[in-house]
Amino acid sequence: MKEQVAVVSAARSAACLVRNGTGFRLFRRFHEQLGVAILLATFGCLPARCQEPGNLAVRYVAEASAPRFAGRFCFLPCTELRSGLDFPDPQNIPDRSSDGSLKKAFRRFGKDQAEIYWAPSHRSNLKWDGLFLAGTGALIATDRHASGVLQGNHDNVSGNISDVGFYGTSAAAGVFWFSALATHNEHAREVGTLSAEAFANAVPVYVGLQLFTGRERPNEGSGHGRFWQNNSLNSSFPSGHALFTWSMASVIAHEYPRPWVKWLVYGTATAVSVTRFSGREHFPSDVAVGSVIGYLIGRHIFQAHCKAGISEGCHSRKTAVADQP
Repeated sequence: MKEQVAVVSAARSAACLVRNGTGFRLFRRFHEQLGVAILLATFGCLPARCQEPGNLAVRYVAEASAPRFAGRFCFLPCTELRSGLDFPDPQNIPDRSSDGSLKKAFRRFGKDQAEIYWAPSHRSNLKWDGLFLAGTGALIATDRHASGVLQGNHDNVSGNISDVGFYGTSAAAGVFWFSALATHNEHAREVGTLSAEAFANAVPVYVGLQLFTGRERPNEGSGHGRFWQNNSLNSSFPSGHALFTWSMASVIAHEYPRPWVKWLVYGTATAVSVTRFSGREHFPSDVAVGSVIGYLIGRHIFQAHCKAGISEGCHSRKTAVADQP
């Protein structure tokens, strides 16, 4: 009897609270807290797991559902959540803020250009700069006499040989790159890529010197090779064939530091340089400067971007540097 009276009394009190609105608000708050507690007790995990990238999608749900607890708890891990709803993995979403490959290539190219132009000013290179300038000056002084002893009977043959050597070296570098696409050979890919980079880095050097010096070719003007007369891309100083061929040959020879490879690529580059002179397309100083600059650019690109473990030359170079006291 007492129990029935207590039940009736509680029901009347509840009805009174509902009419006043207070009971409804208390019941709704209790219901929300109970639901959150059940979810946290069922799906709760360590707070550290909330910091994992894989739980990013679930943290969004937690923040939307229970803002008070989102900073300390998380729900199902991403691997378990995929069994129900399919949320995209944040790691697979492209990062729009990251630079594209084109921007990275331009930054790499700009860095290489700065290092190439800055290299002669290094203290360790000053003595080589002096020898290079002295040798170039001596060749320029004798260019007119050296070209005067040549006969024009074999100009076409020399021109054909230089073209074959230049385009053949370019084709060889391209073959390396395209073969890497089919065979997934990382070494071949590196050879083709670095050869192209050496060629690209040689272009601004060639254009700048051509426009600045404006030297006449042996078959132009008086044949004395006067400077600042033909400031265009068709001038004589330096030899473009020699510069570009030596830049690519230098990369290939450093990538494959075997005697027969060096004889092949450097022999081809030397033939290009010699025939540009014998074909009366350039003076000796033109081909000498182009050859030296091309070789140095190719060596710089290889040393700056080769990967240890792929190229034998890169591995031996890095090991020698590491072994120095």
